[in-house]
Order: sequence, then C-alpha cells, then structure tokens
Amino acid sequence: MPVESGGEKGILRRMVALLIDNPLLLLFLVAGIGFLLGRIRIKGASLGIAAVLFVGLAFGALDPKIRLPDIVYQLGLLMFIYTVGLSGGADFVQSLRRRGVRDMLLVAGVLAFAALMCIVLARALGFTPELAAGLFAGSLTNTPALAGVIETINSRAPDAQAVALPVVGYSVAYPVGVIGMIAAVFVLRRLFRVSPHSEAARLKAFGVKTESVRVETIRVTQAPATQLTIAEMGAQQHWDVVFGRIKREDRMMLADGDLQLALGDLVTVVGDSEAIRQAVDFIGAPTKEHLELERSEFDFRRIFVSNVNIVGRKLSDLHLRERHGALITRVRRGDHDLAAHGDTVLQLGDRVRVLTLRERMDSVNQFFGDSYRHSAEVDVLALSLGIALGLLAGLIPIPLPGGLTFKLGIAGGPLIVALILGALQRTGPVVWTIPFSANLTLRQAGLVMFLAGIGTQAGYAFISTLQQGSGLQMLLAGAIITCVTAVLAIVVAYRAFKMPFGLVAGLLSGLQTQPALLGFAIEQEGNDVPNTGYAGVFPVAMISKIVLAQVVLAVLTALR
Repeated sequence: MPVESGGEKGILRRMVALLIDNPLLLLFLVAGIGFLLGRIRIKGASLGIAAVLFVGLAFGALDPKIRLPDIVYQLGLLMFIYTVGLSGGADFVQSLRRRGVRDMLLVAGVLAFAALMCIVLARALGFTPELAAGLFAGSLTNTPALAGVIETINSRAPDAQAVALPVVGYSVAYPVGVIGMIAAVFVLRRLFRVSPHSEAARLKAFGVKTESVRVETIRVTQAPATQLTIAEMGAQQHWDVVFGRIKREDRMMLADGDLQLALGDLVTVVGDSEAIRQAVDFIGAPTKEHLELERSEFDFRRIFVSNVNIVGRKLSDLHLRERHGALITRVRRGDHDLAAHGDTVLQLGDRVRVLTLRERMDSVNQFFGDSYRHSAEVDVLALSLGIALGLLAGLIPIPLPGGLTFKLGIAGGPLIVALILGALQRTGPVVWTIPFSANLTLRQAGLVMFLAGIGTQAGYAFISTLQQGSGLQMLLAGAIITCVTAVLAIVVAYRAFKMPFGLVAGLLSGLQTQPALLGFAIEQEGNDVPNTGYAGVFPVAMISKIVLAQVVLAVLTALR
C-alpha cells in the first residue's frame, strides 16, 4: 500500500528529531553522503569534497535546529588551517621574496573594487548601510569583518535592530560567497582550457616544482665537462641535478664535489626532465645502461626518516659522506621525488634513497630510523603547543586607523603561527612539522568538519531568507559581488600575470579567506600548489576586508 501523506510527514518529523538529538550522526551522514556525491563525475568533472557543504546546506534547510555545534566547525577550521600553514611555511617564505608584494597589491585592489560594487548595489537596491556592510562581509565570507561592523554600530548607538541587519545580510550572502567562488574556479578552469602541459610551463616559470625527478645515465663525451669538478660544473651551469654513481672503466665510485669526470665515464644524474636535458647536452650522451640499478659494489635502499634528531636539518649538516660513506640522491615526499641537495631539509615521513657500500647499509638504516610507525605518528606536545600559540595570537587586538581594532581570530592566528613554525621546522628539540601522511589526514578531517558545520548552520537561514520579499535581491547582490570579484581576480592573475592556475586558485582562496575553496582547489589540482597562493595573501586579505567593511558602512551612512 502507498504511504499516505500524513505517514510521510510523521517519518520526516522522526528523522528530523533523530538528527537534532544526535549531532554525531548528523556529522557522519553529511560527510558520508557528501563524499559519495562528490565522487560523481559529469563530463570528467566532480565537486569533490565541496559536496559536503551542499549536503550540509540541504540537511540544515529541513529545520532550524538541525545544526552541528559550533565546536565542530571551529575545531575543523583550526585543524585544516594549522596543517596547511605547517606544510606551506617554507614555500610561503620563498613566495614573499619572489612576488609577495605584487600578489598582496592585487588582492587589496580587487577587494577595494568589491567594496565599491557593494556601495553601488546598495544604493541601487535601497539597502541600509548596516545591511550592505553585512552583505559585503558575507559575500567575501569573512566573519571578523562582520564582527568589526557590529562593534562599530554598537559603539556609536546600541540598537538591537541595527545590529541584526548586518547579520541578516551576512547569513544570506555567506553560502553564496562559498558556492560562487567554487563555481568560478570550476568554470574558468575549463573555460581557459587549463592543461597539465600549460600548468607545467607556468609552474616552472614561477619556480614551483611538482614534477617528480628521474634518473639518467650519461656517457661523458664532451671535453669541457672534464675540465671542471662536479661542484664547479653545477655552480657554473646552475643545474638543479644531483650526481650519483660514476663508473670509470671497471671501477665504481660515488660522485663527490671535488671529483673531475673523465672521457668515457658513465655517470648517473638525478633531476627533472629539463635539468637532465641540460646536463646531457653539456656532458655527453644518454646511454641505455641503467647504472642506477647496479648493486655489485654499492647498494641502494629507500629508508624512512623517523629519527627526530635529524628532522629539520639540512642534508649537508648530516655529513653522511664522512661518517657513513653514503650519498642521498633522492627524497620522496608524499607522491613526489625531489633531488637531494645539500640544502634539502628533511621532514618526518620522508623516504631517502641511499647509496652506500653494502656493509654500511645497516648503520645508515639505524641513523635515519626507518620506522614507518614513528614516521607517521604525530607529536601531540608539539601540535598542541603550536595550536595554542596560534589561538593566543588570534586573540591579540591589532589597532587600525580610526581607533578600530581587529583580531586574527581562530583562522588567522593559527595560520600565521603555523607558517612561521613550518618555515622554522624545529626549535631545539621540538619538531614542529607533522609527517606528510598525518598532515593530509588531519587536514582532510578538519575540512570535512568545517564544511559540514557551516553547511548545517547556514542552511535554514539561507532558505528562509530566500522566501522573504527582499531575500532574492540580497541573494542576487551577494552573488554579483562574489562572482565579479572571483572573475576579476582570476582573469588578472591568470591572464595578465601569467600565474599557474593552481596558484591562482590558492590566491583566490586566500582573498576569500575561505578554507572550503582551498580544499576544492587542492583536490582539483591534485597537488599542494594552491596552499602557497592561499598563505601568501591571507593576512592582507583579512585586514583589507575588515577595513573595507567599515568603509562601506561609513560611506553609505554619509550618503543616506
């Protein structure tokens, strides 16, 4: 028999009551269904982890009480932001040296244009200054900016109705601010026909490497290559390569910086495709012989770095050649092999490819630790201390012109501290970095909690406001601000500045100060390149939006 309408409503009420009373069940339902929907591919594209947000909005729209506790999304945000900062600390420092000022000016300029759009739309649609300021904060998903607006309203004349207006504008625009930015990245990536080949060229031009290194055996046939030591050759040619074995007649040797090659030698070179090509052109010609597989005299092995005493230290400081007669040619971090230079800093969970005499391999093994378990564990003391420092930094009031103050909050404070600690790697006996695998796990878990939390909390208000008379106008205005801001930033960064799209997506995530967009960008790119763009502009974006929200409020109040 078909179920009657009353029976269906009764089942729905019981389901809603069940979800209200069991937030953990709600969390894992939203996460599980979101992951399932995120895997669905249409014409080769999928929503990925961002689908968790949409499922959260759908569940939250059922009832105002269906919402995860604040601690869920706060903890998720904290875990995600902190692990991103740790993994991107070193790259952040390098990016500041290369292009930091330009990127920050771009972000500040785009956000200023967004504020101007908000003022124009508010005047055209008849929004109050308070509502418009909240709409600006929500369109750009920045809670500290909303808090600053509320503080300003309260300071001049406490009014419950006036304080409620920016909250209404924020609640309507926030979901659109997340969805609109994700849609902009999704659509423009395909509109610009971003391909692995075009990305590789741009990444190389920007000094960002994602290609794993490979090894080539070269026969020395060029006389100029025999007139310099290996160290002099590398310094003169500016190659990003590592020399491994050298075979001279029947004798096998490990490459040394003071050694000179001889005609007829076979030498292994480790690097990316372009670096190896340059080395081949200067030294001689590639051969079909795979010298890197030769084990008659020297053995090779992949060893896990789990000894905390060597983590955060440069390879040159370990003196492997002198102490163990060993040479490191490659470091595998995550899914990529890196050429092992003297200034390469080791991290927990790295796998190093060691070349040494067979009888010395055991001692080298003990030196690095080679414990998979230890290389995947998290130092709870270092993690807790770092997060605590980040939270304290987020509580510090920072003065702005006009007597205003702002705080970096739960997102900004931990990110800044994590970037610093990630660049330092270690302080005395304390290793701040987290093993790569553990970092990814914490990052993904945190992002899922954050997306599920904000989705369920915003769902009902989002739907309810749309059903009101002015709700559609507010939604439309928020969508215009979000989408035009996203398109402008992407077009300028990708077309004018020729930035790699992965870096552009990260920059847009930082401009929006939005972890959901960053998680989506990382998944779309398949690497951590967006992290660098995000971390590089997040602080200036945070400050700019807090100030500009006040500007929107002040200008519209003056024009009223």
